Amino acid sequence: MILDRLAGAGASYGAVIRSRRYAPLWLGLLLSNFGDTLHYIALVVLVFDLSGQGLAVAGLVATEVVPVLLLGPVAGVLIDRFSRKGILIAADLVRAALALSLLWPQGVWHAYLVAGGLSAASVFFNPTVSAVIPVLTTPEQRLAANSVSWSTGRLVQILAASIAGALIALAGTAPAFALNAASFGVSGLLIATLAIPAHAGQLTAGTKRGLGPYLADARAGLAHARSDHFVSRLLVVQSLASFAVGATGAMLVVLSERHLRQPPEGFAWLIGAIGAGALLGPLIPNVFARDYRNARWLFVPYLIRGAGDVLIAVFTPLPVALLILFVYGLNTSTGMVVFNSTIQGVIPDAMRGRVFTLLDVSWSAMRLLSLALGAIVVDRLGVQPLFWMGGTLLFLAGALGLALLGRSKLTPDVDPLRA
Repeated sequence: MILDRLAGAGASYGAVIRSRRYAPLWLGLLLSNFGDTLHYIALVVLVFDLSGQGLAVAGLVATEVVPVLLLGPVAGVLIDRFSRKGILIAADLVRAALALSLLWPQGVWHAYLVAGGLSAASVFFNPTVSAVIPVLTTPEQRLAANSVSWSTGRLVQILAASIAGALIALAGTAPAFALNAASFGVSGLLIATLAIPAHAGQLTAGTKRGLGPYLADARAGLAHARSDHFVSRLLVVQSLASFAVGATGAMLVVLSERHLRQPPEGFAWLIGAIGAGALLGPLIPNVFARDYRNARWLFVPYLIRGAGDVLIAVFTPLPVALLILFVYGLNTSTGMVVFNSTIQGVIPDAMRGRVFTLLDVSWSAMRLLSLALGAIVVDRLGVQPLFWMGGTLLFLAGALGLALLGRSKLTPDVDPLRA
């Protein structure tokens, strides 16, 4: 039975990859993931080489989070008012130009500017991808589409990370930035081949323009988020989850050194265990779920991951830690593909840009707060209490999600390819 379901999942993956409607977007995302991984590692090396300070490297986190908080409300309205295909292509071109500029680095300020600019462009790109996937896939294809994108993206990241060190050691950071710029350029060309129809709410000749209608659209998006039973409760649960994992994710390297007593290379094993789980996780709902659009598939992964954070702060043997993190990776990826697939079907087309950016903004804001408070907890109480508290909060987020949305109907989707 399981082998039959695995074969069925493989067939679904293959059908999505061969789909002329979706495959160009998937391939573009794959190339971008490869370039992004090379770029990030090279950027950290460049900033440290230019500054000689670890604090300067830590500042990259802020430059990546702040644009999300500032531009999210703007991006959401624009995604819902303008051509989503045009936004995707424009974002890729901007990111290509920014990455290319680092072939001639001018200083740490330049690296910060590029990091912030890439994050700002991604504020427009990522929610738009989520908004167009529902019109490029059927409801039956959506879980497979998100699953194959997630799994292949993680595989590409692992491959890119494995060659980044050797590439930078042999030729410096410039080739990594050049490859990232090229990946964005090719992604833009692939997206240009997509047939993305005009969406509900897109500007037409008779649409009112100016600041007033823009503000009205922004208010309408917030009103929808407040009044919609699913979105309003999901925002609360997701904010609590982000607050729970923001600091623990960043402090895993500290846990590795101070609690598990691992050398630097030991931390790489921890990341590898999470990555291995993340590669396989999307198979779980594809194989075992009769209908993934169920609150249990959204929030049970929170319960398991929360328990994992507590357990990894209790046990010290490396094999046990690796097993826990493998399961953590499984549930992280399971939760992500189910989350994306579900909300893409539940959110109305005219509201997708605003709702998706609102979810991104709330996640980033709580992540930033978690990082700030987590640093204080680690300095004053140690890293183990941080993981105990984070795991407990994440478990509570899962329980809250089941309590608030356990009986919600999550399947109002209409097949856009047959409507």
